[in-house]
Amino acid sequence: MTAQPKFAMNHMAAPRLDCRAFLDLAASLGCLGVELRNDLADKQLTDAAFFDGEAPAAIGNYARSKGLRLLGLSEVYGFNAWSDAMRAKVQLLIEQAKEGGAESISLIPRNDAPQYSDGGRDEALRRSLGEILPMLDAADLVALVEPLGFVTSSLRCKADAIAAIEVVGGSGRCKLVHDTFHHYLAGESEFFPEHTGIVHISGVIDPSLSPEEMQDSHRILVDERDRLGNIDQIRSLIDGGYSGAFSYEPFSRDIHRLSSAEEAFRLSMDFIRSTLS
Repeated sequence: MTAQPKFAMNHMAAPRLDCRAFLDLAASLGCLGVELRNDLADKQLTDAAFFDGEAPAAIGNYARSKGLRLLGLSEVYGFNAWSDAMRAKVQLLIEQAKEGGAESISLIPRNDAPQYSDGGRDEALRRSLGEILPMLDAADLVALVEPLGFVTSSLRCKADAIAAIEVVGGSGRCKLVHDTFHHYLAGESEFFPEHTGIVHISGVIDPSLSPEEMQDSHRILVDERDRLGNIDQIRSLIDGGYSGAFSYEPFSRDIHRLSSAEEAFRLSMDFIRSTLS
C-alpha cells in the first residue's frame, strides 16, 4: 500500500493572506511546511512586500513556532540567462533564505520561447548552474530547479535538468521540482524520485482544454475530476522512494478567492489520502 503523502503549501495557494495568516492556515491543516514567494506583488496578487516587509528571520521564527519548516523561497526567474544582474538576484534570495532559515531557493527557467543556436540551450543552462553552484556551496544551501512544461519553456524536461546538473557536479546541491501540472504538459513519463527535492500539486478539470491550451490560471485543487493524473504521479513518486513534501500550488483566482480555504484544502487532502489508500 502506498504511504501517505506529507503535505505543504506554496504561498501561491493563498496569496491574499499575509505571511503569518498563511502560516496559520498551513499549521491548521497539519502541513509539514511552506514555501514563500517573492513574486506575488509582481503578479498583482497582493500589495505586500516579500516577508510583508519584515525581516526574514522574524517570519522564519514564526513558522517554526507553528511547527512548520520553511521549505523554500521562490523564485529566481530566468536563471538560465546568466548575467551580473542574475547573479545579484540569486545572491539576494540566498541571503534571504539563510536569514529566514529556509532550506532551499527555487530556480525557474525562461518561459519566453527563446531562440538558441545548436547546443545553445544546454550550454546556457550549464553555464548558469556552474555559476550558481559555488554560491550554494558557500551558503550550504540547496537550489530547486523547476522544468516548465509549456511549449514556450527553455527547459521542459526533468531529464535535461538532471543531465546539466550532473555535468557541473551539482547533484549534491541541486534538486528537481516535480510539478504535476508541468509533468503532464511536457508529456513526461519518467519519474526521478531520487533527484526530487519537492513536488508541486494542482489539478485541472476543464474538459475542453487541450494540454497546449492549459495555463497557470486553470490550476485548482486536486479532486476526483482531475485530468493531470495527480494520484498516479503521487503514487509513483512515493512508491519510488520519494519521502518529501507535496506542496499545493494552485494559481486559479477562483481558489485565491475562496471564503473557506481551510475546508477546501482539507477536502482535497482527504481525497488524495483516501484515493491512495
